[in-house]
Amino acid sequence: MFRIETEVDKERGLLLQSLLRETNAAASPALRGLRGTAAERETPLQVWALADDGTLAAGLDAHTWATWLHVNLLWVADQHRGAGLGSRLLAEAERIAVHDRDCVNSRVETWDFQAPGFYRQHGYDVVAVVPDYPPGVKEFTLTKRLG
Repeated sequence: MFRIETEVDKERGLLLQSLLRETNAAASPALRGLRGTAAERETPLQVWALADDGTLAAGLDAHTWATWLHVNLLWVADQHRGAGLGSRLLAEAERIAVHDRDCVNSRVETWDFQAPGFYRQHGYDVVAVVPDYPPGVKEFTLTKRLG
């Protein structure tokens, strides 16, 4: 017999992550090969564009892991859209990922009303579409070979 619980438990959550990481490493030679390397760590990467007055004009939040750049967020203020800031931030993140972190690929998720066209213009290919995530919206996963 098992007791099922539903509360959020940070300590158990960390234990779960650790146990799954061990199980995955045991099952996958590729993941086992990452153990103890710099590529095993998820390392934050952020790029900012600041206006003359110091306010945030655009920003990119990402991380690198296992030779991949993962773009989490990319935002440009309305008044600065069309000025190429998003392209500049993405290019700088890709440059850092390749030259400083040995990344060879990049990935991003974006919704249909956001920027799938923007990423396609920058060499990304759609590899997955999730309909109704959330309801009425499509989520795109795009990837790009870097370098």
